[in-house]
Amino acid sequence: MGFTRTELESYIGATVPDLVGPNTRLLFVGINPGLWTAATQTHFAHPGNRYYPALFEAGIIEHQIDRGVGMSDDDRRHFLVRGLGISNIAHRATAKASELTAIELREGGEQLRALVRNVEPAVVAVAGITAYRVAFRQPKAVMGEQPDGFEGSRLWVVPNPSGLNAHETTSSLAAAYRAAAVAAGIIPTER
Repeated sequence: MGFTRTELESYIGATVPDLVGPNTRLLFVGINPGLWTAATQTHFAHPGNRYYPALFEAGIIEHQIDRGVGMSDDDRRHFLVRGLGISNIAHRATAKASELTAIELREGGEQLRALVRNVEPAVVAVAGITAYRVAFRQPKAVMGEQPDGFEGSRLWVVPNPSGLNAHETTSSLAAAYRAAAVAAGIIPTER
């Protein structure tokens, strides 16, 4: 599956519904949907995004998900049965996360607080330190578990899986995501 630039640009401003179920134990939170995500209605869907490969390498999901074509109904069921969920800080699709304003990130952060109070996951994992710092006014936050938690859940800030984040590899992402998954009880401490 591929999209022309014009086709992708038609998704600017679109939204993608949260993927959460009644037993969400680990809620991953992206910055906002990209255009490929909006086009496929699958979070972290750009073919260069390493989110699903990292989840698979970490043992968080049990089979590969072809992010470029979007999740199948079976993929969604598998994801939810595993106790996983996905949301975003901001919900407006953009070509680049840098197109979001600080106000959008802060307002999205407040909406995320309400979602977390409603869903009550054991762990929230926000993928992207810069967006986290802005959205929650935590300019000195560092990667890893945050000391104060988040609306009754434990809180991790994990690396953004975008292919644009050249400092990370699929393996380093897998290690960070695995720590959050172990804390949420999704996977055991030892493999």
